[in-house]
Amino acid sequence: MDTSHKLSRRDFLKASAGAAGTLMALSLAQARAMRAVQQREPMRTEVRDIDGTPVVFQYGQPVPSFDTWREREPCREYIDLNGLWKFRFDPADDGLSKGWHTPGHDDSGWHRVQVPLPWDLYDTPNFGSYDGSRYGTGTAFYDGYAWYRKQVHVPANWSNKIVRLFFLGANYRTWVYINGQLVGVHEGGHTPFALDITTHILKGENTIAVRVYRRPWWSSYDPSVPNPTPITDDRELPYKPVDYWPYAGLIRDVYIEATSQINIVKLLTATSASTLDLRVIVQNNSHKHLTRTLSVDPGEGTGAAPQSRVIQLSPNQVTAVQFTFELPSATPWDTAHPILYRLVATLYPGRGDRGVENRRPPEDSLSVRYGVRSVEVRNGRLLLNGRPIFLKGVNWHEETAERGRSLTLEEYDRELGLVLDTHANFIRNCVYNRHPYVYEFADTHGLLVLDDIDNMWLDTAQEDLQTQSYGLSRALALMMAWNQANHPSVIMWCLQNESQIWADTQVYREWIRDMKEAVQSIDLQHRPVTWASSSSWDPAFDLADVIGFNEYFGYFYGQDSDLGPVLDAVHASYPDKPILITENGTWSIYGDHGSAEQPGTEEWHAAKFLAHWQQVMDPSRLGFIAGYTFWLLKDYKELMTYNRNLNGISTMGLVTFDTEAHRLVYNEFKGAANPLP
Repeated sequence: MDTSHKLSRRDFLKASAGAAGTLMALSLAQARAMRAVQQREPMRTEVRDIDGTPVVFQYGQPVPSFDTWREREPCREYIDLNGLWKFRFDPADDGLSKGWHTPGHDDSGWHRVQVPLPWDLYDTPNFGSYDGSRYGTGTAFYDGYAWYRKQVHVPANWSNKIVRLFFLGANYRTWVYINGQLVGVHEGGHTPFALDITTHILKGENTIAVRVYRRPWWSSYDPSVPNPTPITDDRELPYKPVDYWPYAGLIRDVYIEATSQINIVKLLTATSASTLDLRVIVQNNSHKHLTRTLSVDPGEGTGAAPQSRVIQLSPNQVTAVQFTFELPSATPWDTAHPILYRLVATLYPGRGDRGVENRRPPEDSLSVRYGVRSVEVRNGRLLLNGRPIFLKGVNWHEETAERGRSLTLEEYDRELGLVLDTHANFIRNCVYNRHPYVYEFADTHGLLVLDDIDNMWLDTAQEDLQTQSYGLSRALALMMAWNQANHPSVIMWCLQNESQIWADTQVYREWIRDMKEAVQSIDLQHRPVTWASSSSWDPAFDLADVIGFNEYFGYFYGQDSDLGPVLDAVHASYPDKPILITENGTWSIYGDHGSAEQPGTEEWHAAKFLAHWQQVMDPSRLGFIAGYTFWLLKDYKELMTYNRNLNGISTMGLVTFDTEAHRLVYNEFKGAANPLP
């Protein structure tokens, strides 16, 4: 692998002139003045009211279900694109002008790489080691443009089908070409997207070319260079270097799905104690007026009978069909008994009663697994199925030393198995959406989830830009709620992490309000909304359903003992809102033992946790504390200027990054009993 080409700051600024740019030196007033020339985010994310149901659209199409990444539907056909692709770095950004996207381009000299896998792991020796002697070398430190190419054979019988290309994650900005034609552009490294490629795909051989861009975060990654300059782009999220590793390239699964021209795009479920409210989003991609019978089976064990309905669709129409089911036999989903039901919606040609339609082949089907449960905030308490719950949780970065952010299912099982072993009932997906398997694991194992998006460390100018013109913050919030809508494990939405709150409180509140309204506009389950504030005195806490803040008393500021009085004061100001500690922790060097008073020892790490946990567990506070979330499950890679001597690894985890060895604090956290099991 050729690793000699890296973009300098000068190259980066040249490549981004007229495209990304930077508002780094602009005042807020200047940034506002530039709104007229700022483009919107490239997916054109919007919510449309379809027959009384809010539906998220991107690229002018309703966003489909991504559950089919593994739950392959019997009426549909698939091509799995995971595996070997051709790959080449493009340090001069001249691949497009050289025709790297075209079918006739000679890619025989390109590298063959595995997808999914971040290009950081293609050739970076000792990436997972704590030895920082080679920090700054390898493909992990290549920034800029790179290309992927793959030949795909499409069956002849797909000529009358709708064909969509699915990406579960590509970081950061992605351009997708089919047979030399640009199909779509996506921004955001951790949100799945799908493109309708029906008019671009040919029967027989096709060339898929994908161009991916990652912004340089620093002017230099050489540890010997003092005070490197951070490189920013006000429209990106995150817009500046933040405290994690920005794994680049095709980092999650890629596949093609072919459906009938009239197909079920998405299922939306909302349940109460014994009722299911279902919305079935159906799209007619043909130019004909069509009549179909839509049948829905809510699942074995619910006690509910299937229902059918005749629907009529105009050419190119999207409709939303609502069903209500009484579920007399359904068992509630909770952490101790995570009972799931499998709902199947099926489209049959024509009209008729259920007996007739069962004798005709189905045209399309889509299934979803759901749980019967409720989440609400009432009288200052967070309630699951009407009873108070305490969230004993951990933050967790989705990565391993071997595969970065492209985990295998076995790695996910191992990582999340550690969460279960600590007797935690809660994970915070800091600070981005996870692979769909994570939510499926949580559903089946009774883990509660706070889902999160990439709004980390924004300053006021960027908050204002996102709200007033660019709209990527809102788009990510909408996609989070849309994609995770049916998972019973997801009980809250998190809007941002440690962003600027005081420079202009009106701008900040507008940003928070815009995202909250977006989430609430489409979440039929009305989950609570929170965020991970950098302050226990956030000026927008009145907008939160659950007050969430990161606290590091006794580590970054103040004393350990300050936590309890602060919790009491926040509760006194917002007595109707439960409080969730979204982060708390310190650090230690694995194997360094000594006094609990000595920073960096495992004993000090464990003692710090206990000091905070005990204040949360005070009986006088358990009536308003929703939970405590430790920072964090496992050591993690970050691309900041600190910890370069440790190869960019932060040592704040319960376990180590490379071997996942347990620190003392792991046992203390595991032994901390949940007061409301």
